[in-house]
Amino acid sequence: MTMADETAGVMLDPAVHDVPTDWPAAVEVLNPAGASPVVLVCEHASRHMPASYRGLGLGADDLVRHIAWDIGAAAVTRGLSREIDAVAYLAGYSRLLIDLNRPLDAPSSIPVRSEATDIPGNIGLSGQECALRAERMFHPFHDRLAADLDRREEEGRATRIVAIHSFNPVFLGRARPWHAGVLFERSRELAETILARLAADGSLVVAPNEPYVVSRDEDYAILVHGEDRGHEAVLVEIRNDLISDDAGVAEWIARMAEALQP
Repeated sequence: MTMADETAGVMLDPAVHDVPTDWPAAVEVLNPAGASPVVLVCEHASRHMPASYRGLGLGADDLVRHIAWDIGAAAVTRGLSREIDAVAYLAGYSRLLIDLNRPLDAPSSIPVRSEATDIPGNIGLSGQECALRAERMFHPFHDRLAADLDRREEEGRATRIVAIHSFNPVFLGRARPWHAGVLFERSRELAETILARLAADGSLVVAPNEPYVVSRDEDYAILVHGEDRGHEAVLVEIRNDLISDDAGVAEWIARMAEALQP
C-alpha cells in the first residue's frame, strides 16, 4: 500500500472497501421517458466521496469547492429535465475520484492536482485502485448512457446531447468575463443557436468555446456519445456564482429551456 493509499483510506480488497450505503449508483437517471430530443448529461453533478477515501486528504472546505464538483450544475440539470421534458444523466461521485468527462488514459482522469490544489489521496495510486474507480464510477455511468442511446437510435428518435457544466468566475487569479459559454467540436449550428438565444436580451456575455475548448485528449462525453454517434452535441458552461442559489438556478433553468427549444 502506498502513502497515497493510506492518506485516502483506500482498501485494495473490494470486499473491505465497501459500505453499501456509502456507494450510491454511479448514475442517476431522471425522466427516462422524456419526450424531448435533448439528452442532458451532468458528469460533475456530485461531490460525494465514500468515507473510506477520507476526503483524499483534503479539508472540508476543499470538498465543497469547484474542484470537487460543478457548483449549481446538478440543480440546473434537474430543473431543465422537468422544464423541457428531457431525460437526464447525473453522476453519483465526485470528479476528484475519477472524472467522467476525461478519457481513462488522460492524466486528469484521476487528478493529482486541481487548479492550485494538490490531491494527496490521488498520488501514487495502484493500478488496482484506478481500475476499481473505473469499474464502480466511470463505466456504469457511460455504459448506461450508451445503452439508452442505442435504444433511442433503434427507435429512430432524434437526439441532441447537451452537457451541463459550471466554471469559476476567477481561475488562477484571472477573471473570466463570460456569463456562459458553449463548447463544441462539429456541432456549430446547435452551439450558435444556443448562444444567440442566450444573448438575445443583451444582458449576458456569452462566447463559443469559452472558457475551455473541446479536446479529444481532455473531453469524453459529448464526443463519444454525441459526435462519434452522429448526434449534435454541445457542452454548456455557466459561471458558477450565477447558479449558486435557488434564484440563480431558476433563472438559468428558464434561460436554458428557451435556448433549447426546437
